[in-house]
Amino acid sequence: MPGQTTATGTLHVFPTKDALITGLADWLLARSLAKPAHTPFRVALSGGSSPQHLYALMASAPYVDRFPWANMQFFIGDDRFVPHDHADSNFGMMQRLLFSKAPIPASNIFPMPDHGTAEDAAKAYERTLQELYGAPNLLPDRPFFDVQLLGIGTDGHTASLFPNQPVLNNRKAWVATCTPPTAPHTRLTLTYPALHASQHIVFLVEGAAKRDILPRIRAQDPACPASAITAQGDLAWFTDRAAAPSDQQEQEQTN
Repeated sequence: MPGQTTATGTLHVFPTKDALITGLADWLLARSLAKPAHTPFRVALSGGSSPQHLYALMASAPYVDRFPWANMQFFIGDDRFVPHDHADSNFGMMQRLLFSKAPIPASNIFPMPDHGTAEDAAKAYERTLQELYGAPNLLPDRPFFDVQLLGIGTDGHTASLFPNQPVLNNRKAWVATCTPPTAPHTRLTLTYPALHASQHIVFLVEGAAKRDILPRIRAQDPACPASAITAQGDLAWFTDRAAAPSDQQEQEQTN
């Protein structure tokens, strides 16, 4: 169903964290292989601890030999505005776990800038996206990203869209800054319109710490920035049993 929201997105529950990560890797592999070879498969990656297991799995056998790396383009959904070699850099983490391990052409990797001012870096990344998209404005029937990978925080944030921040009202820029009082560093983040421009949005959620916030987001709680995420195409929740609401665990996946 196109145009899905956090309320209408399908919930996939896996029995363990390992099963969850393997299930998501299989899902991503299948969609990357289904894309025509002459058309880039564009993936925006997420920071956080849960995706680290996914990236390490993608860069190991048998997945590292199966993904069509030459046909894949990688983007960053959000990052802390720190040097790429900083311990808190999302790109630095992805570089260590995935980009340096898999045979991905360097020209297919698009990190957010880490120099100058945060505002200039956001504008520069927006220009990069616009050049690749081939237009200055996002069109309602033309996604930019094939897959947008997202997570959620216990405060209901996603990407670097934190509660009560001005970036939540920015519906014009593709990339903006955010300086949340509850988290370190100024951030660069894709905005709601840029996140929406996705054929598939996937939320990766694991661990009991997320069990209380997940149903609030799926119920569209306006206090949770993640509630407002929408996709041009479909939206899916990939969770483990620990994170899933108890009334949803009967949907548990077997793979």
